[in-house]
Amino acid sequence: MKKIILFATCAFITSSVLADELSQYQSEARAVAMPFLKKLGAANQQAVSEGGHESAVKVCKDIAPAMTSEISRQTGWKLTRVSLKVRNPLFGTPDAWEQKQLQDFAARAAQGEKAETIEASEIVSEPAGKSYRFMKAIALQPGCIACHGTAIPEDVKARLDSDYPHDQATGYSAGQIRGAVSIKRPL
Repeated sequence: MKKIILFATCAFITSSVLADELSQYQSEARAVAMPFLKKLGAANQQAVSEGGHESAVKVCKDIAPAMTSEISRQTGWKLTRVSLKVRNPLFGTPDAWEQKQLQDFAARAAQGEKAETIEASEIVSEPAGKSYRFMKAIALQPGCIACHGTAIPEDVKARLDSDYPHDQATGYSAGQIRGAVSIKRPL
């Protein structure tokens, strides 16, 4: 009986410690993801105000990857944007864990959950070791319709065709999940 109580106590303490650890990792991931999203949104708005929607393509093509690369170097974590409908296969193709989460995000949104609140996190064991994984859904903002919507202006379409010959990231409406910010933190 003592062994069972001791085992149950150890299991409770372990799960409590893991929950605290997961909560801490989640807070730290949000503290990286949210400022990135705000900074990216501001860069897009500035580009649109200065040169129209065609200018915003450069933000997503050049500035966003530079931002994620810089954050990744600073933190030692892998920060990226992923989607099931990829615009740039080199930077946006989700791995198996990310694909599963994106599919779950779509199901949650279909059940009425607001895209802005959807996220997922867990500690996973992979061949390279344990990692903390975090994803935060990216809801398509009204200003992004010109590049990701159904009625894309001709100048934007020409720029997208030139920069992204294999583009799949269109057909969205405002508020839909466009993809996610993904963080992978080695433990």
